[in-house]
Amino acid sequence: MDPVALSRNPSAKVSVGLRTVAVFEAAKGAIVLLIGCGVLHLIHKNLDDIAERIAEALHVNPEGKLSNLFVELANHTTDRTLWVLALGALVYAAVRWIEAYGLWQKREWAQWFELLSIALYLPPELYWLLRHPSWLKWGVLVTNLVIFVFMLTLRVKFAQPSKR
Repeated sequence: MDPVALSRNPSAKVSVGLRTVAVFEAAKGAIVLLIGCGVLHLIHKNLDDIAERIAEALHVNPEGKLSNLFVELANHTTDRTLWVLALGALVYAAVRWIEAYGLWQKREWAQWFELLSIALYLPPELYWLLRHPSWLKWGVLVTNLVIFVFMLTLRVKFAQPSKR
């Protein structure tokens, strides 16, 4: 679309914004689905050996907290737990893709769903950022704040009666 026409047409801006958020949500669903497939790949595998290899690949201290966490998780994880995690990833991906479709089609229900789901993410993200700040956590928080403000503005704008 022509940038000049886009700057003059608020409806086009909203459409681009909604489609950008839709692509973002679809990408989140795809990433989680890929992680779920990776979890499925771990079924019937020696998780202790995998935990050790992850610790080595990350170059963490073999006696450190992170290595112990990997080993502890491996010791308490069953095939059933892995199936549940993979199923959870599938459900999450499906919800994100349905939401992305609704946003792409400019559906009001999807806009409300996005607004509410982002609102639920913000408090824990802020908590994690304050406990252990990092550039990644700042990036996630700022991205979600921008989406939240966009969706809130959109919903408030459409909730107001038009003036003639």
